Formats: sequence, C-alpha cells, structure tokens
Amino acid sequence: MTSLAKHSVQAVATLLALLAIVLAATVVLLDPPSGDLVDLGLFLLLSGGITVGLGVAVSQFGLPSWARSIRSRLILISVLVMVLSLANVGFVAVLMFFSQHDFYLLVVLTVFSVGISIFVAYASSAPTARVMDGFVSAVREINTGSLDTRVPVESNDEVGELAAAFNDMVERLQGSFERERDLENARKELFGAVSHDLRTPLASIRAMIESINDGVVTDEDTKARYLATIQSEVENLSGLIGDLFELSQIDAGILALHIESASIQDLISDTLESMAAQANNRRLRLEGEVDEDISPVSMDSQRVQRVLYNLVQNSIRYTPPDGSISIRAVDAGEEVHVQVADTGEGIRQRDLPKIFDRAYRADPARHRESGGAGIGLSIAKGIIEAHGGRIWVESEPGRGSVFSFTLPKSAPAAG
Repeated sequence: MTSLAKHSVQAVATLLALLAIVLAATVVLLDPPSGDLVDLGLFLLLSGGITVGLGVAVSQFGLPSWARSIRSRLILISVLVMVLSLANVGFVAVLMFFSQHDFYLLVVLTVFSVGISIFVAYASSAPTARVMDGFVSAVREINTGSLDTRVPVESNDEVGELAAAFNDMVERLQGSFERERDLENARKELFGAVSHDLRTPLASIRAMIESINDGVVTDEDTKARYLATIQSEVENLSGLIGDLFELSQIDAGILALHIESASIQDLISDTLESMAAQANNRRLRLEGEVDEDISPVSMDSQRVQRVLYNLVQNSIRYTPPDGSISIRAVDAGEEVHVQVADTGEGIRQRDLPKIFDRAYRADPARHRESGGAGIGLSIAKGIIEAHGGRIWVESEPGRGSVFSFTLPKSAPAAG
C-alpha cells in the first residue's frame, strides 16, 4: 500500500468514527427528528470530508511556497477553523430556525474568536519561528565550515529538545573533526619522524657499502667493523618496520593476542637481564621488585614483555648518568599493577596528556639524538588497552617519571 493510500484510509476511518460518535451523542442528548439527523450527518460528512481531503493533500504535496513557515501554517489552521465554524453555525441556524439577528450575532462572535486565535497563533509562534530561523542560519554556517555555531535553547518543549540535540550533534561533530585533524597532524609527524629514522641509517649503510665496493676500505678490521655496523643498522630498520606494522594493527583494531597464563615476575626478570647492558652503558642502576604472592596472569607474554622493554628503554633514554630505574609489580585484587619509575628529567605538565600519542616528542632534538621514531609509548598503550588494562604516567620536571599500567588477571580472549 502506497503512502497516499495508507494516509487516505486512516483519514476516512477517523472521520467515520468521529461522525458515528457525534451522531450517537446527538440522538442521546437531543433526540432530533430522523430527517434532521440525516441532514446533520450529511453536512458533517461533507465538511469533514473536505477538511480531511485538504489535510491528506497537504501531507502528500505540501503547502505553497508562501505558506511553508510555521506562522503561516498556524494562521491557515485558524482560518480553516473559522470557515468550518461559520459553516457549522450557518447549518445549525437553519436547522434550528434561528432568527437572522441571532445568526449574524453568532457569525460576529465566531469571527472575533477566530481573529483572536490568529493573533495568539502568530504571537505564540514567535519563539518557535526564532529557533527555526536559528536552525537555518546555523546549518548555513556549518555548511561553510564554522562548527562553533550553536542554536539558542529557549524552551523545554519539543523544539527546545530539538535545539539541544542539534547543539549536541554539532559539538560531537566538532570534536570528531578536531580528532581527525589531530590524527592527521600526528600522521604527518610520524611520517616525518620515520622518514628521518629511515633515511639516516640507509645513508650510512650505502656510504659504507660504497666504501667497501670502491676499494676505499681495504684492511680487514675496518671491513669487519663496517659489516657489523651495517648489520646493526639493518636490525634497527627491521625493528622500526616491525613497530610500524604493529602500530597499524593497533589502529585497525586487529592486534592479535595470544593469551596464556604467564608469570609477571619472569617477564620483569627477563627485562632486567636484557636491559642491563644499556643501563650500564649509561651508568644507570636498574632494579626490580615483585610481590611474592602474585599469581600467574592471563596475557600475551611477548607483547607485555614488549611493553616493559619500551618503558624501560624510554627511561634509559631520558635518565642522566648515575640515575636509577626501578620496575615494581604488586597484586591489586582483580588486576596486577606494574610501575616503571626513573630519576630522569621528568615531563612538563602540558606534555603529559600527549605523551602516549604517536610520534609525539616533547623535545624533538633530544629525541633524534637518542634514536627511535617516537612510537614506543603509543604501541605500549595499544597493547595494554587490548588486554583490557590501563596505562598512565605521573611526572614532574626534574623529579623523574613513573609509568604505570594494570593488567586484569583474566585478560580478553585471544583476537
């Protein structure tokens, strides 16, 4: 059934139901002659049919261009009420043999009442019309890219709810655009950082290979040193590419976790052993402490190990010689709480909210000296959140930093 047919059937059914109710009430209250009752029924059917027909036509085809505003619609409704009222008054006057004087009096009173109704409709529509005008202006401004536009909320009715919902939508849209812009800026920064971190070792590798191939380097010791350097740079490049691949999996939400029951104490011990040489080279004291009663945790042990490596490497990178780095794990009921604390240079307060953003560098020059594309902390955040945990940092300039994360003892199912 088409929309027009459906509306027509509903309108006819409503008209017939109302007609039946009115005629039944007339019979009970007035007990009119059957001829008058028939005339009344035919008249109501005619006037109601015209009104319903106009309503269905308007719902399907709309109003003329000059009558599409809210005020015009309310005034048209008032005029329609006046016409129907006059028609009904005239019919009742004829049916009840009113005098001409009484008929004219009823007409005047009806016209006066409808005039008052038109004025009230016009005046009461002012707030709604004002809000609608605000909607039109706001949509036009948004269409030009201005997302700071808001519609005033002037009432608690449906129009006010619509205005509030519109403002909420625009606010979320603005936040989405800002996040998209920040993401694009972060992507550009990441590309710039990665380009630098790829270009520098590649240039070094090419220079050493050319030196060997061109015969510039002839002694075996120098060749061996060059080859060792080339191998080290290739391993660094391989690690960087692996980081980018892992970050792309995190962004796409497809990071696969191989969940198994593992000991957080073993992971911390392995981290201390693996990072000992780097710490010694920087004259840093590296130590760990784990509560004895921590039970095994369901987790992807390799990825959590990666988180510990990233956090400790970050601390080594920014802690001056003769400082210290400590790893501590405690049982926190349904989860395990791990901390990596250092006595480094600390992080400025304005940088703390961005510290886990990809490629964010509070001090780009210092970061280039220490190496890395600046995505280690972002990867750590993605891994921990994939486990259903949380990661955060507390720091003050000159007083070191404390990176903390939690792991639920019952981690999510493997992805």
